Amino acid sequence: MARGALRIWSAQATNADCQIVGQLLHDFNTEYDDQTPGPAVLAERLAAMIKNGDTEVLLVDDLATRRTSGLCVMRFRQAIWSAASECYLAELYIVPECRGNGIGRALLRASMDLARERGADYMDLGSGDDDVAARALYESEGFSNSEGKPGGPVNYYYERDLTDPKD
Repeated sequence: MARGALRIWSAQATNADCQIVGQLLHDFNTEYDDQTPGPAVLAERLAAMIKNGDTEVLLVDDLATRRTSGLCVMRFRQAIWSAASECYLAELYIVPECRGNGIGRALLRASMDLARERGADYMDLGSGDDDVAARALYESEGFSNSEGKPGGPVNYYYERDLTDPKD
């Protein structure tokens, strides 16, 4: 499907905006067989996070189809190693039928611009080894899985469910 002109916009902590965000995040997790608390719970959580000020959500609309085609969720935090802030790109999702048309790239670039505007000098993200298309996008935009500089040691991302009682 060819895409039309894009409109990238920041979601506000309104019911209408957060319903769109909640549905897209729910669809994202459902597509990859990950757990989701459902669109309504996600909408409520994101509204609170946006109101708190440390979270930004960018949405992208394809103006030709009048459809919201994707989103990215950005979390900001104070940096340790510089006086600037850091940005964690928590989620970047493009609906399946809209992929392969540059929408993800446009959204990623917009997220980097917004992070810079908010004073961030560093952005990090995680991606699965099997998500070859996403990894290719990130690497083509200058992201690296090497520590510190190209050719440095490989970075690994780890996670743990803290509700699991294992020691």
